[in-house]
Amino acid sequence: MNTDIHTAERDLTDRMDSMPLTRKHRRILGASGIGWAFDAMDVGLITYVIAVLTDQWGLSGTEKSWIVSAGFIGMAIGAAAGGRLADRFGRRTIFTATLIIYGIATGLSALVSAVIPLVILRVFVGLGLGAELPVASTLVAELSPRKVRGSVVVWLEAFWAIGWMIAAVIGYYVVPASHDGWRWAFAVGALPALYAVYLRSSIPESVRYLLRRGRRLEAEAVVESFEADIRKGQKQTSRVPVAEPDVTSAARSIYSPELRKRTIALWAIWFMVNFAYYGAFIWIPSILVSEGHSLVQSFGFTLIMALAQLPGYATAAILIERWGRRPTLALFLLGSAGSAVAFGLASTHTTIIIAGCLLSFFNLGAWGALYAITPELYPTSLRGRGSGAATGFGRLASIVAPFAVTALLAATSKGILFAVFASAFAIAALALIWIPEFKGASLQR
Repeated sequence: MNTDIHTAERDLTDRMDSMPLTRKHRRILGASGIGWAFDAMDVGLITYVIAVLTDQWGLSGTEKSWIVSAGFIGMAIGAAAGGRLADRFGRRTIFTATLIIYGIATGLSALVSAVIPLVILRVFVGLGLGAELPVASTLVAELSPRKVRGSVVVWLEAFWAIGWMIAAVIGYYVVPASHDGWRWAFAVGALPALYAVYLRSSIPESVRYLLRRGRRLEAEAVVESFEADIRKGQKQTSRVPVAEPDVTSAARSIYSPELRKRTIALWAIWFMVNFAYYGAFIWIPSILVSEGHSLVQSFGFTLIMALAQLPGYATAAILIERWGRRPTLALFLLGSAGSAVAFGLASTHTTIIIAGCLLSFFNLGAWGALYAITPELYPTSLRGRGSGAATGFGRLASIVAPFAVTALLAATSKGILFAVFASAFAIAALALIWIPEFKGASLQR
């Protein structure tokens, strides 16, 4: 009997794996991606708000660092907790709940008039943001066809660029337009709470999660809904034998002997990429202002840099299924390292924009590849907590980065600061030695 159940479950996952990319897959990607874009918009907005509040509230370097780091403290907690909750209560349930949490907290931020209330609300914003990102990537990975799974997750991460560009537009046109411009920016950030209502009804639950919880009838219904979409005008691809990953669901912990080495390597990559990314991009507008550029001019530079993010994601989405996960991530990490050095040395308007665009291109392409790799490293029963734990550990670097930037800039120079970021990218690339390649493999059961 157990053999029959296992065979039936395997048939469902094989049917999901062998599908072509359907309109339903694209709708799920788009719906999830909009939530992802809201995340990026919120993180991006704080870079502009901080620059304005420094003038309006007379913020000290420590106060600025606490406002920024508060969000990342919440993200570290949210990522770790969200992954575990997603393994227990479902990917879709936790995904929509996180949108509500951070949407409400962001909207309330528009009403504050002091540092401490803003710091407290930023922690709650971070709780929602931190939980959502690993849960969303896990859900989309588990619903995607095997042959394009990596590319689909990279395109999900590409919505980050859209959200960041929206933040740049709001930061350029809305934030400096009036004394309360930053409040209006936060008010826009309340929209995810409303969007969550739609999202709940438009995205199915993960088939693999439903099977792990013994809900086979629901899993069958989800698979049949995709196949019905195929019958409307697309052809079913023939099923072919798929490569099986080297770790089975027998692993009980992400720290088990089978998984320990890749977990440590993955955490190192997440930590270094977070440190370099948030250390650089959160502070670029403020760094440019400190170098003598006007507030509007520095916001304009940042807006142009943001435009380079989408080509970075697009290139990573293509290469990740052609070259594989590891070589693609290695290329973008090393490209990020070189671009960071160039930005640290840039002094003219032209060199600042060129180096900044290259840094955006490579860094965000690296993010896309990293999000594609992460959920593939764990079996279904551990996928949420494995992804969440890696993301949460990385957020610790996001907490440290604002304080490190302030200290390094005070003691050294922009050039040395960005050389430190380059070193972080290089260390992340080195850690890929211990990450297995999963190009063409079925997700672990």
